Amino acid sequence: MLRRYVRPYNKYLGGSVLMNVLSAVFNIFSFTLIIPVLKIIFQMEDKAYAFIPWGEGDFKETLVNNFYWYVSQYMGTHGPVVTLFVLAGILIFMTLLKTSCYFGSTAVMVPLRTGIVKDMRMEIYNKILSLPLGFFSQERKGDIIARMSGDVQEVESSITGSLDMLIKNPILIIFYIGTLIFISWKLTLFVLVFAPLMMWLMGVIGRNLKKKSTEAQALWSDTMSQVEETLGGLRVIKAFLAEKMMGARFDKVTGAMRRKNARVSTRQALAHPVSEFLGTMMISIVLCFGGYLIIKDDSFIDAPTFIFYMVILYSVIQPIKDLSRAAYNIPKGLASMERIDKILDAQNTIKESEGAKELTSFDDAIRFEHVNFSYESGRQILSDINLEIPKGKTIAIVGASGGGKSTMVDLIPRFYDVDSGSISIDGTDIRQFKLDSLRALMGNVNQEPILFNDTIFNNIAFGVENATEEQVIEAAKIANAHDFIMEKEEGYQTNVGDRGCKLSGGQRQRISIARAVLKNPPILILDEATAALDTESERAVQEALERLMSNRTTVAIAHRLSTIKDADEIIVVDEGRIVERGRHDELIALGGYYKKLHDMQAL
Repeated sequence: MLRRYVRPYNKYLGGSVLMNVLSAVFNIFSFTLIIPVLKIIFQMEDKAYAFIPWGEGDFKETLVNNFYWYVSQYMGTHGPVVTLFVLAGILIFMTLLKTSCYFGSTAVMVPLRTGIVKDMRMEIYNKILSLPLGFFSQERKGDIIARMSGDVQEVESSITGSLDMLIKNPILIIFYIGTLIFISWKLTLFVLVFAPLMMWLMGVIGRNLKKKSTEAQALWSDTMSQVEETLGGLRVIKAFLAEKMMGARFDKVTGAMRRKNARVSTRQALAHPVSEFLGTMMISIVLCFGGYLIIKDDSFIDAPTFIFYMVILYSVIQPIKDLSRAAYNIPKGLASMERIDKILDAQNTIKESEGAKELTSFDDAIRFEHVNFSYESGRQILSDINLEIPKGKTIAIVGASGGGKSTMVDLIPRFYDVDSGSISIDGTDIRQFKLDSLRALMGNVNQEPILFNDTIFNNIAFGVENATEEQVIEAAKIANAHDFIMEKEEGYQTNVGDRGCKLSGGQRQRISIARAVLKNPPILILDEATAALDTESERAVQEALERLMSNRTTVAIAHRLSTIKDADEIIVVDEGRIVERGRHDELIALGGYYKKLHDMQAL
């Protein structure tokens, strides 16, 4: 994970390492002053020191000897009380430097932590935008939202939150253990016997934490999915008096999540007390062992140095405890990372071929040749479709729901790819074109107009860069939308609400048409654009559509046959096959499937 996300923030990582090294060094030197302070307070020092030139003897002995020589010289000049105060002042100053470096090491990690989380969310969002529509028919929206919110949040708190510990604590442990070896390697060897025991016990407690965390996050996805379903279906829930039933469903999911989280949290809560107990036990054993040697006058270390040793030993316990806490947190984050990677690793089946060409114009026709298609479930949706859509013509597709009409038009902009056969534009298979240039030639108006929680202006100008106010107004006039927009208090700057909830169905559809007008595509796809409207709204929308369709190649799916009577050709689809084709009057005269649909609607 660090390899994937940390590279842009290497300078912060380097700054944190430097600050932590300085913090450890200042901490050790501040504790070193405890020895002479104790010797002065208890008047234990009666040895006379002589300065040893550097490099003449053992480095450790020279360092310790010359430090005491400087202290004894200063004490001889200024007296023990002044020396004590000076040493105490140096201790305070060293502690100030240490705490400043400690703060700096944490502060410098903030841009790294927040940057990683932002980059991760952007990566997921861009992946969602790039994935084909087929992926989302297999996934719940609530689950995807949960992965982008809850799972990323868990990664932030568990992994990036532990980054500081992972950098700081190993540095502190190395420096502190190095100091312990420097003071007394024999005593340190005795201490290190207990370290494997501590690590083993931590491993026992932390086992299965990742698995339980994965299960907990899956239940969080179920919770978010149910919330998303509830928000989308509130009208039905209230109409059918299903509040108690939905509440019981939600209680069941959240109850299961609570129980799973309780187990994870209980196991995590063990980290601190266990490490505290093991640390205290180790300190006590070393204290007894060292104290026994000093009391028996058989020690290789004097009392003040032993106290300094114990202070450093106690200091090394805290970073070990922090490291063990990180070892508990990280599995939770890794469990969430696995769930995030299921989105990031999802394969995009709609791929551009090598050397894909730009599609700059549409001059001849769109052709379906022996097209077969089925979704991932394996059920055949389209079978041997052969169809030609000449430039400038209006082709209508009619038939019963579930017959494959929408799937046919979804194949033209490559929302899905055919299983076999081909779709071509001007004689070239659409898979040979760049996706952006293919879709740039097409405009869509759907049965359910999709508006974004933004202003009317921005919804009309959606996807068109640098659209001017004059262009947006002209598009709105063509779409019969300008008059109702100007009746709004804020005009084109009126916010339409979530999915356009502040507008009526007809108003939403006319803004959707204005968006298509502004894009000015040569190929227009209408997917039951008037099916959900009342008669008055339908008339206004139909007028707007007729203006939009003029001089364009149009593929229109329709349930209301009255809206497509004037189409150049009507394609009748039943169970994935074209069963009839021709103009309105010709199909009525045939007396077949189309005539039956027409008579049912007339009745």
